[in-house]
Amino acid sequence: MNLVDKAKNLMVDKVAGIKKPEADITDVDLKHVGSDGITYLAKISVSNPYSVSIPICDIKYSLKSADRVIASGQVPDPGSLKGGENTMLEVGIKVAHSVLTSLIKDIGADWDIDYFLEIGLVVDLPVFGNITIPLNQKGEMKIPTFSDMFK
Repeated sequence: MNLVDKAKNLMVDKVAGIKKPEADITDVDLKHVGSDGITYLAKISVSNPYSVSIPICDIKYSLKSADRVIASGQVPDPGSLKGGENTMLEVGIKVAHSVLTSLIKDIGADWDIDYFLEIGLVVDLPVFGNITIPLNQKGEMKIPTFSDMFK
């Protein structure tokens, strides 16, 4: 093994042992019903193991149902993670009415759709640069009824 390979292996071992922020999707719920679509709100809890704040570069998301993407996008420059604390982040996910009507067969009698949400939380760690914390969650989302639109 040459010197370069030894240096690479040492660096990989050091990076693997470094603490990184950890995140969980804590909730996905209906936020708003409007004339142009429905907005769902994904809440993410992120713990920062460092005593200093860490900038969040962006949050990328993809919401799938019935094996197809029904909403995707990103939240640019969402702020930073507080040092040594948990930070709650909110990601608004807008789904057009036309997309929901195309999923009507999945909705059925219980007025919900099965979903798969993927989120990539990109943070800027000192020395290492940008890292992506991948998150995903499966579940069911309620489709608002006619009466929900007037609440």
